[in-house]
Amino acid sequence: MNKKLWMKNAGTFLLFGGPSLFAFAAVVLAPFVIGLYLTFTNWDVRTSDGTFIGFSNYMEVFRDDAFLKQLWFTMKYVFFTVLISNLVAFMIALALSGGLKGQKWLRTGFFTPNLIGGIVLGYLWQTLFSQVMPFLGEKYGWSLFDTSWLTDTGTAFWALVIATAWQLSGYLMIIYIAGFAGVPVDVLEAARIDGASAAGILRRITLPLSVSAIVISVFISLSRSFLTYDINLALTKGGPFNSTELASYYIVQKAFLSNQYGVGQAEAVVLFAVVAVIALTQSYLLKKLEVES
Repeated sequence: MNKKLWMKNAGTFLLFGGPSLFAFAAVVLAPFVIGLYLTFTNWDVRTSDGTFIGFSNYMEVFRDDAFLKQLWFTMKYVFFTVLISNLVAFMIALALSGGLKGQKWLRTGFFTPNLIGGIVLGYLWQTLFSQVMPFLGEKYGWSLFDTSWLTDTGTAFWALVIATAWQLSGYLMIIYIAGFAGVPVDVLEAARIDGASAAGILRRITLPLSVSAIVISVFISLSRSFLTYDINLALTKGGPFNSTELASYYIVQKAFLSNQYGVGQAEAVVLFAVVAVIALTQSYLLKKLEVES
């Protein structure tokens, strides 16, 4: 009887979960395992051939000063992108959670940038930074926009951060709105009756009871920022003077343009490990702040 029940449950699982499991294995698991194997070979993209060379590619990764430089630059970019996108998303979500007239339409409007592909988004912001802003700067005498931000190593970094944060904010806003919706209304009303200020309610009630939304938002923004490639390609192409090359962009150039696929794949594994450690660490630390509603 137990065997029949087990077979029935297994059949039900394969019927409903099998297609998803197969898709995950084919699209995520198998490429990851194959890619991990290729880090131990000197694979040549042109000949589709390679021999086993052990940990040589990983040793080359830590001898590649350019990659380590781009990895540090990526961490700086991720820090500001995560900070700005989450702050903007939090403030927008707070403003659109109080019964504001037309807030549903405003939510849709703020979410729309997340639906735009990274390549299109990059070219859109490239036009703004290279043509629209210099035109406004010249017309109104704004020194900040005298020249294109993409031609200066300092401002090009901030252009990349702004474009990415603009895309992420709308998506994170939805998560924060969902988090605010989970705050018990009776608790908020009791606090107002007791004379608590809006700032006090936000700091002592809303924030502690929305930690789960904060954890998810920071995790998503971290992982997406670390793996940014399309915006980097369309907006700056790593310029000027390779000053805005993110790690993922550098890895693609290394693997396919320089035909060092094994080293590039090893650098991708290192990047994956860095992202995993940072994302899981922040989730663990922020989870400690979570309280029961």
